[in-house]
Amino acid sequence: SNEIKEQTIELIKKDLGQVDLVIYSLASPVRTNPNTGITHRSVLKPIGQKFTDKTVDFHTGIVSEISIEPCNEDDIQNTIAVMGGEDWQMWIDAMKKEDVLANNAMTIAYSYIGPEVTEPVYRKGTIGRAKDHLEKTAFNITDSLKDINGKAYVSVNKALVTQASSAIPVIPLYISLLYKTMKTEGIHEGCIEQMQRLFAERLYAGTPISVDENDRIRIDDWEMRTDIQAKVKQLWANATTQTLPEIGDLNGYKQDFLNLFGFGFQGVDYLKDVNELIFIPSID
Repeated sequence: SNEIKEQTIELIKKDLGQVDLVIYSLASPVRTNPNTGITHRSVLKPIGQKFTDKTVDFHTGIVSEISIEPCNEDDIQNTIAVMGGEDWQMWIDAMKKEDVLANNAMTIAYSYIGPEVTEPVYRKGTIGRAKDHLEKTAFNITDSLKDINGKAYVSVNKALVTQASSAIPVIPLYISLLYKTMKTEGIHEGCIEQMQRLFAERLYAGTPISVDENDRIRIDDWEMRTDIQAKVKQLWANATTQTLPEIGDLNGYKQDFLNLFGFGFQGVDYLKDVNELIFIPSID
């Protein structure tokens, strides 16, 4: 909303003056455009034809086949409106107008590409069109920040266990197989480790930021290694309810998912009553 942008900008003015890095990371099923008042709803659907492949219910461990009907043009446009770059552009425009972006400021939006097996429902589906729009927006934002020597990047990240990724069919099974493979190779990263590498080895390494042919930062480079993807593809063909506990890391996936919401931690009595209404005194 415009109101949240205004409140955020006022807080920056009050507490920081200016900022030199803005991370835009969004996963949402719905967005009301603050200028038009129109509410858009995103969908996760293939484009052009029905999609059928394996997936896993990570709560039960059951591997089954799932089919998703193709989208229509309204689905594509609505998904772009929610998950594309329009809101990112609005944020940066508003911040620049109010002079809270420092000289040489960067802004980074998070994206994902993924492997061939997830393409129909992800990168070549409705969400992929939104990601394409997000990536094009980076060039527009960079143009708008030229006078302060600013730059917008898209960081293509690794497949990670998040609330958003767990809702996408096929992805939990793929991640289970990927994590098993990457852990075996000693190159597994969780969310924090991934961002640490992005900041330490890309954004603030003291060297020019390495990008691909589309000006994207590729922090998914370990995931997309040829040997890693070849192994995952082999495991995918053999994945069943019976084989998954051995060839995949479903337990690791479950643990990461529970931890997102504060569950599954040792030493916590989850049956104990707690008082969730705790007064926090004002810092003013």
